Amino acid sequence: MTSSIPRPEYPRPQFMRENWVNLNGTWTFTFDPGKSGMQRGLMNADGFDRQIIVPFCPESKLSGVGHTDFIEMMWYHRKLDIPAEWQGKRVILHFGGVDYECEAFIDGQSVGRHWGGTVSFEFDITRYVTPGKSHNLVLYVRDDLRDFKQPSGKQCPDFKSRACHYTRTTGIWQTVWMEAVDPHGLQSVYIVPDLDGSRFIITPTYYAVKQGCSLRVTLMDGQRQVTQATVAAANGIPVITLVSHPKTWSPESPFLYDLLFDVIDPDGNVIDHVTSYAGLRKVHIEGNQLFLNNEPIYLRLVLDQGFYPDGIWTAPSEEALKRDIELSMKAGFNGARLHQKVFEERFHYLADKMGYLTWGETASWGIDPKDIIGARNFLSEWREIICRDRNHPSIIAWTPFNETHDTGDRRQHNRVHIDAYEMARSLDPTRPVNDASGYAHARTDLWTVHTYEQNPEKLYELLCPKDGQPWRNFPDREADYEGQPYIVDEFGGIKWIPENRRPFADNSWGYGEGPRTLEEFYARLEGLVKAIYAYEHITGFCYTQLTDVEQEENGIYNYDRTEKFDMERIARIFKNQS
Repeated sequence: MTSSIPRPEYPRPQFMRENWVNLNGTWTFTFDPGKSGMQRGLMNADGFDRQIIVPFCPESKLSGVGHTDFIEMMWYHRKLDIPAEWQGKRVILHFGGVDYECEAFIDGQSVGRHWGGTVSFEFDITRYVTPGKSHNLVLYVRDDLRDFKQPSGKQCPDFKSRACHYTRTTGIWQTVWMEAVDPHGLQSVYIVPDLDGSRFIITPTYYAVKQGCSLRVTLMDGQRQVTQATVAAANGIPVITLVSHPKTWSPESPFLYDLLFDVIDPDGNVIDHVTSYAGLRKVHIEGNQLFLNNEPIYLRLVLDQGFYPDGIWTAPSEEALKRDIELSMKAGFNGARLHQKVFEERFHYLADKMGYLTWGETASWGIDPKDIIGARNFLSEWREIICRDRNHPSIIAWTPFNETHDTGDRRQHNRVHIDAYEMARSLDPTRPVNDASGYAHARTDLWTVHTYEQNPEKLYELLCPKDGQPWRNFPDREADYEGQPYIVDEFGGIKWIPENRRPFADNSWGYGEGPRTLEEFYARLEGLVKAIYAYEHITGFCYTQLTDVEQEENGIYNYDRTEKFDMERIARIFKNQS
């Protein structure tokens, strides 16, 4: 890979192969405002009249386009050169993220469709391409967030960004790439850490199964082999790797074991080699307390929206992803709610390496949970999110919805919440599920509430338990509180624009009335944080938010990631050390 390719790093660091090609860079494209491209045969195109830099969306500056009006349909094109040495291999085309619905064509032939704007997917294009030859790749995209049937997160449904809705993302917004895989190679692995049993349980899935093939799993501690196990290659049959003298993963010591996966044919040849990693850690609940590695943990989280001034949903570089984690830690947080967006796999990789706790969330805003099509679109994407990200040790909880409550049909509202909860528990029983961050819970392992009360004394009074019950957002619209860990997972949101900076927009916004002076800001922040720490029944919090995002100027940092405050003082406040 050359440095001229934007976002050149391998996009899936927990499942790596050597034979791959990064397809980022200059593509051609055309908007399709009349939605007539199919009838006009654009799938057969060998190029369009405009250029765009992939993987950045057309709304972003980094794409070279910067078109911020609604884009309901568009088409991409690039030449696809298949390496000659890929003869006899499966050719897999990967998309890190395409918002929202898309269909890929090679030389005019449809090779696959996908619904879901925030998660990665792949198409097996082997029978449509010839190694050593060049083909036309065309991607059709449809993105109509104003129909309110597709999850869209914080993308604004109005022309102009306002309040806590921001610039939209359309089409390709994560790395596009392809790789060569043996016909009987690994398609995925599910890695379950068993801390109490000092082992990993690894369940493989193959593109195809052939009698006589085997899977060899090697667990490494640096250059030292810890253990090795070999089993017959079969879908869904787990491999157990015992760990002597285990090293745990934690924020204080984020140790990662390396994993090597080798598929071996009946003649003893390695036909597929994949490198991975895993962290040995345990998350569970006892009573009203969340535990990490059998020790109680207090969550000091920050709300991270994952927006960037030049890339919108797409970080301009891997260094930018790392920088956000570093800034959060510098401010005193031990993790983040990754809010209303599915973060890319490189972010989770960095969180794994740096010991940064996260909650996996979705872009659930944009749908009405009681709408049948909206619920169907949401649940299929939710399944893909969990399956893609469940191997990351830094993710300690799942959150399918944010701030939902019934809007006239409580039965359907509760039904889709329970479906999302049960789906998460069945796909990954190792983590707690917070069915709805704040507002109306239907079935949940964590009890979360939101409050943007700006007066510390009033917040303290609000959070005081009454008649043995903690404060809840909608006690008359949700399930009974049953003693789950209680977390204030949105609060604060104090608006502050430094004196040396102009407002980002003419409609700059934050929660409540902003402080008049910097010292008033510090006093309010400290009072709000102390009000939460004052109660033993509260086991964590999430402050809004890490950075300003466009007109929402209530971040601990400015939108460009420069500092607003004395960060040592800020860290002492959030750690309750002041």
